[in-house]
Amino acid sequence: MATPRDSDAPSLLLVDDDAVFRERLARAFRERGFEVVTAGSVDEALAAARQESPELAVVDLRMPGRSGLELVRELRGLDDSTRIIVLTGYGSIATAVEAVRLGALNYLPKPADVDDLLVALARGLGEPSPQVAEEFQAPSLARAEWEHIQRVLNDCDGNISEASRRLGLHRRSLQRKLQKYPPSQ
Repeated sequence: MATPRDSDAPSLLLVDDDAVFRERLARAFRERGFEVVTAGSVDEALAAARQESPELAVVDLRMPGRSGLELVRELRGLDDSTRIIVLTGYGSIATAVEAVRLGALNYLPKPADVDDLLVALARGLGEPSPQVAEEFQAPSLARAEWEHIQRVLNDCDGNISEASRRLGLHRRSLQRKLQKYPPSQ
C-alpha cells in the first residue's frame, strides 16, 4: 500500500503480476534511492495512485484482468505529469506504438533490470545517457516476422481467422506461431 512520503526521493509505482520479479525490481529501485509502491493488478495500482500520485510508473503490459495499456490511460488521466514506462514479455511494434500513443515515455521488453529502466526513462525525457551505446542492431528475420504477425493480429482486434486471411497463412499455422515465445533480437 502507498504510504505518505517521508523524503524527497522520487516516487515510483511498480505494477507487475509476477510477485518475484516485482519485488526484485522494487528492491533494486529502493537501493537507488526511489520510494517504491508495488501493485500486482490494475485495480491495486489505481488505488495506490489515487492515494498519492507517483512521479514515475513502471507498468507490465499483460496482467490478469485489465491490461497495462488501460492502466497507462488511467494513470495519465489521474496525473498527466506521471512518467510511465511499459514492460512486457510479449512485445510487438503495434503495442509499443499504442503504449506511446496513450502517454508512455518508453516501452521495454522483458527481461529488463533497473538500469535498463533508468536508461529508458532518460531517453524518454530526451536526456543524454552515457550508459547506452548508440549502435543500431537490426532484428532477426524471425523477430521481424513475429512483430509483423503481432501487428496484423492487433489490427484485427485479436481475430485469428481474419489475421490468418490477411497474412495468407492457414489458421492452424498462425495459431502454432502465436504459441511460441517471441524470438530474441
